[in-house]
Amino acid sequence: MRPTRFRLTTIAVLVLFAAPLATEAQLAANVPRIGVLLAGSRGDNTSPMMEPFRQALRGLGYVEGRNITIEYRFAEGRLDRSFDLASELARLPVDVIVAPGTAVAQAARKATTTIPIVLVTAGNPVGDGLIKSFARPGGNATGLTMAVSQEIGGKLLELLKEAVPTVSRVAVLWNPLTAPNALALKETELAARARGLALQPLSARRPDEIDGAFAAMSRARADGLIVFADPVLLSVRVRIAHLATRGHLPTICELREHTEAGGLMSYGPSLPDLFRRAATYVDKILKGAKPADLPVERPTKFELVINLRTAKAIGLTIPPSFLQRADHFID
Repeated sequence: MRPTRFRLTTIAVLVLFAAPLATEAQLAANVPRIGVLLAGSRGDNTSPMMEPFRQALRGLGYVEGRNITIEYRFAEGRLDRSFDLASELARLPVDVIVAPGTAVAQAARKATTTIPIVLVTAGNPVGDGLIKSFARPGGNATGLTMAVSQEIGGKLLELLKEAVPTVSRVAVLWNPLTAPNALALKETELAARARGLALQPLSARRPDEIDGAFAAMSRARADGLIVFADPVLLSVRVRIAHLATRGHLPTICELREHTEAGGLMSYGPSLPDLFRRAATYVDKILKGAKPADLPVERPTKFELVINLRTAKAIGLTIPPSFLQRADHFID
């Protein structure tokens, strides 16, 4: 009888241990999984852009590691890796993919036509084939757009000229892989001709092309710089700000994050606001809403930010009338 009693005792103990493990496995299987595809790297300054997103999720009742899992994938500034990373997320699979930027959104759209995709900073989602229309996206992608990007080039040039009246030759740092940048560049060229300014477009598809672009600016004696919104350029914004300051080059960027990194000034949509609003799309999708039926929203918050410390570092005195227009200062 002892062997039988021993076996029964052993089985009982195993059942007691196995029950919690089975429950945990079942809970893990039921926890929604969000895939996040980023153009930058985990160690650079791009990933903190996700904090407003995570905060918004917490406000909606989602706690990472408890009732939601987030799978991050980083392209390390190489957008050609985006499709492989998006495919990896699709194979896990995840319940939704968050894709900040046109290039990574296109990669996600190519990797899956069934998993919902939440756009965050898509520049021209209709023209880029991500959605059918803003009101009714019609596919598996929806979210937020920076559709103003193609109109903002002239505004950036106008603000740079007001802040630095002596500027005459303006360099434009842009990434051709980000489709809206081409439209923004055309508008900037038209605005430059109307103002009698020389324009020097310089492309940078990868982080290692930044130094060469600045060397070209120096050779051409550029006295102003515009930086368009782009995930790759955003990932190296500290380097861009350093090179611009070292060259005493007044710079205006589309994203505030460049100014916080040491750039002179910025004007454009609030990136944290877009990421916070992206969390509401994730929430709706996880609760059963279909991306095809969720309208794509445009930016609602714009801000002019000036870094007074950088202005002092490059020896620039900004007109008082211009300073009065700023929404925020960094000093």
